[in-house]
Amino acid sequence: MSVEFHPQAALELEDAVLYYNERQPGLGKQLMQEVYTAIDRIIAYPTAWTLLEGNIRRALVHRFPYGLLYVANQDEIKILAVMHLNRKPDYWKDRGKQ
Repeated sequence: MSVEFHPQAALELEDAVLYYNERQPGLGKQLMQEVYTAIDRIIAYPTAWTLLEGNIRRALVHRFPYGLLYVANQDEIKILAVMHLNRKPDYWKDRGKQ
């Protein structure tokens, strides 16, 4: 199964990694590892996570206040947002329409 990041989701992940690395060297790498562990869980169990709206689901990232918003099709996972859980909860909604 392939995984594709929405361009804005990829930027969100990059920004978060940079932010955490500025706070403590190596912490951004740990965030990245947790994100990819969450993606592995999504691939293994694509329909196990919370439905938010329509066919968009949210999988939580361990240790960090982030959720991965995604759509699962038969052969692809599309990550729509790498969302900080304490900020602007609906900013991503237009991405699900693309």
